[in-house]
Amino acid sequence: MVIDTFAQDKARPGEDPIRTLRFGVNYTPRHGWFHSWYDFDPGRAREDLAQIAGLGLDHVRVFHLWPLLQPNRTHIRTAAVDQLARLVDLAGEAGLDVLVDGVQGHLSSFDFYPEWTRSWHHRNVFTDPDAVTAQADLLRTLGRALAGRPHLIGLQLGNELNNLVEHNPVTPAEVDHYLDTLLAAARAGLGAHGLVTHSAYDAAWYGDDHPFTPEASARKGDLTTVHPWVFSGDCARRYGPRSPQVHHLAEYGTELAKAYATDPARPVWVQETGAPEPHIPAADAPDFARATVRNAAECEGLWGVTWWCSHDVDRSLADFPELEYTLGLFDAAGRPKPIAEALTEAVAEPHTVHPRDTALVLDCTPSTRSVSGPGGEYFEAWMRLREQGARPAVVLAERAEDEGYLAARGIKELVRLP
Repeated sequence: MVIDTFAQDKARPGEDPIRTLRFGVNYTPRHGWFHSWYDFDPGRAREDLAQIAGLGLDHVRVFHLWPLLQPNRTHIRTAAVDQLARLVDLAGEAGLDVLVDGVQGHLSSFDFYPEWTRSWHHRNVFTDPDAVTAQADLLRTLGRALAGRPHLIGLQLGNELNNLVEHNPVTPAEVDHYLDTLLAAARAGLGAHGLVTHSAYDAAWYGDDHPFTPEASARKGDLTTVHPWVFSGDCARRYGPRSPQVHHLAEYGTELAKAYATDPARPVWVQETGAPEPHIPAADAPDFARATVRNAAECEGLWGVTWWCSHDVDRSLADFPELEYTLGLFDAAGRPKPIAEALTEAVAEPHTVHPRDTALVLDCTPSTRSVSGPGGEYFEAWMRLREQGARPAVVLAERAEDEGYLAARGIKELVRLP
């Protein structure tokens, strides 16, 4: 490695090193999973939300299903929108704030398309003008229905929409247009009442030539969301479930996301992370949860951490990948698992920001983005520095000579790969 050091006239912006972060969970209904929307039961939702609040968490992320909300391109069901608003209110009664995801889209290995996008009526959900207009209409409608609710965090476009790329070919430029259109619609509906965000799974950060780009994730919407999963790039199997690479993955994902932002102060939200078996054996899950929270919480600019997920999928439901049956903080009977206690302990601790005045320079193109993912040269170099006791930031090569930018991030030393 080659190290560049330079003087800095500007002091690091002052910040209280002890701060309050947001900690929550992605809400998966215990009874019936997301199929429970077909016969929504407020009483059961209230029980689930009380369990979540009892862990000391402060928010949930919630999901309706796109086909139930918008079964026809020009028809949005008022009853389904009312269900969603009711769930937001129930969460508020439990003392939980709420982020609502709009276009689902994709959940836990299943895709949910309205029939007007499929078969004889197939439309590319990213590029067909009428399909994009319909999604924008849905987000505006949801925003108007939710605006002003005191426990609302905001409205997200949908869950990991880039999972739909396989059946809906799209270019990066078309993705940018799609995201810009939907973000504007969500903001028009919400007004000033909360955040407007979007999310993507890890291919946006690590996938060579993936059409959803790191720049789109880090520059569009009100903050950056990351979903650092230990199965991405086979991370846990490659390095081991107790490895530094696994325990620091959410921290690394946060720092990588910060590098692509044009605003050095842009917050990053670790919006999904979890302990899927067999990648993380049940016996290792509590330590994984503690390490993930503690290490990510050291990052400056972290908004919070939202665990996936609240409740295990019941094994009476068929055809889920095995890991989906084990991801909950509560089992399918509603009993807290050891990981729930560990997470409660970790979120209750004081969290200290550790300045990162050393950065590892990332030099990649869209076609070599995988160097920054598990198994990649850059990823492994960053992890070696971390194992040696450093807390490296990430700086893109094109920003490495921008002293104003580096000063704004408090970076005094650059480390370059050979």
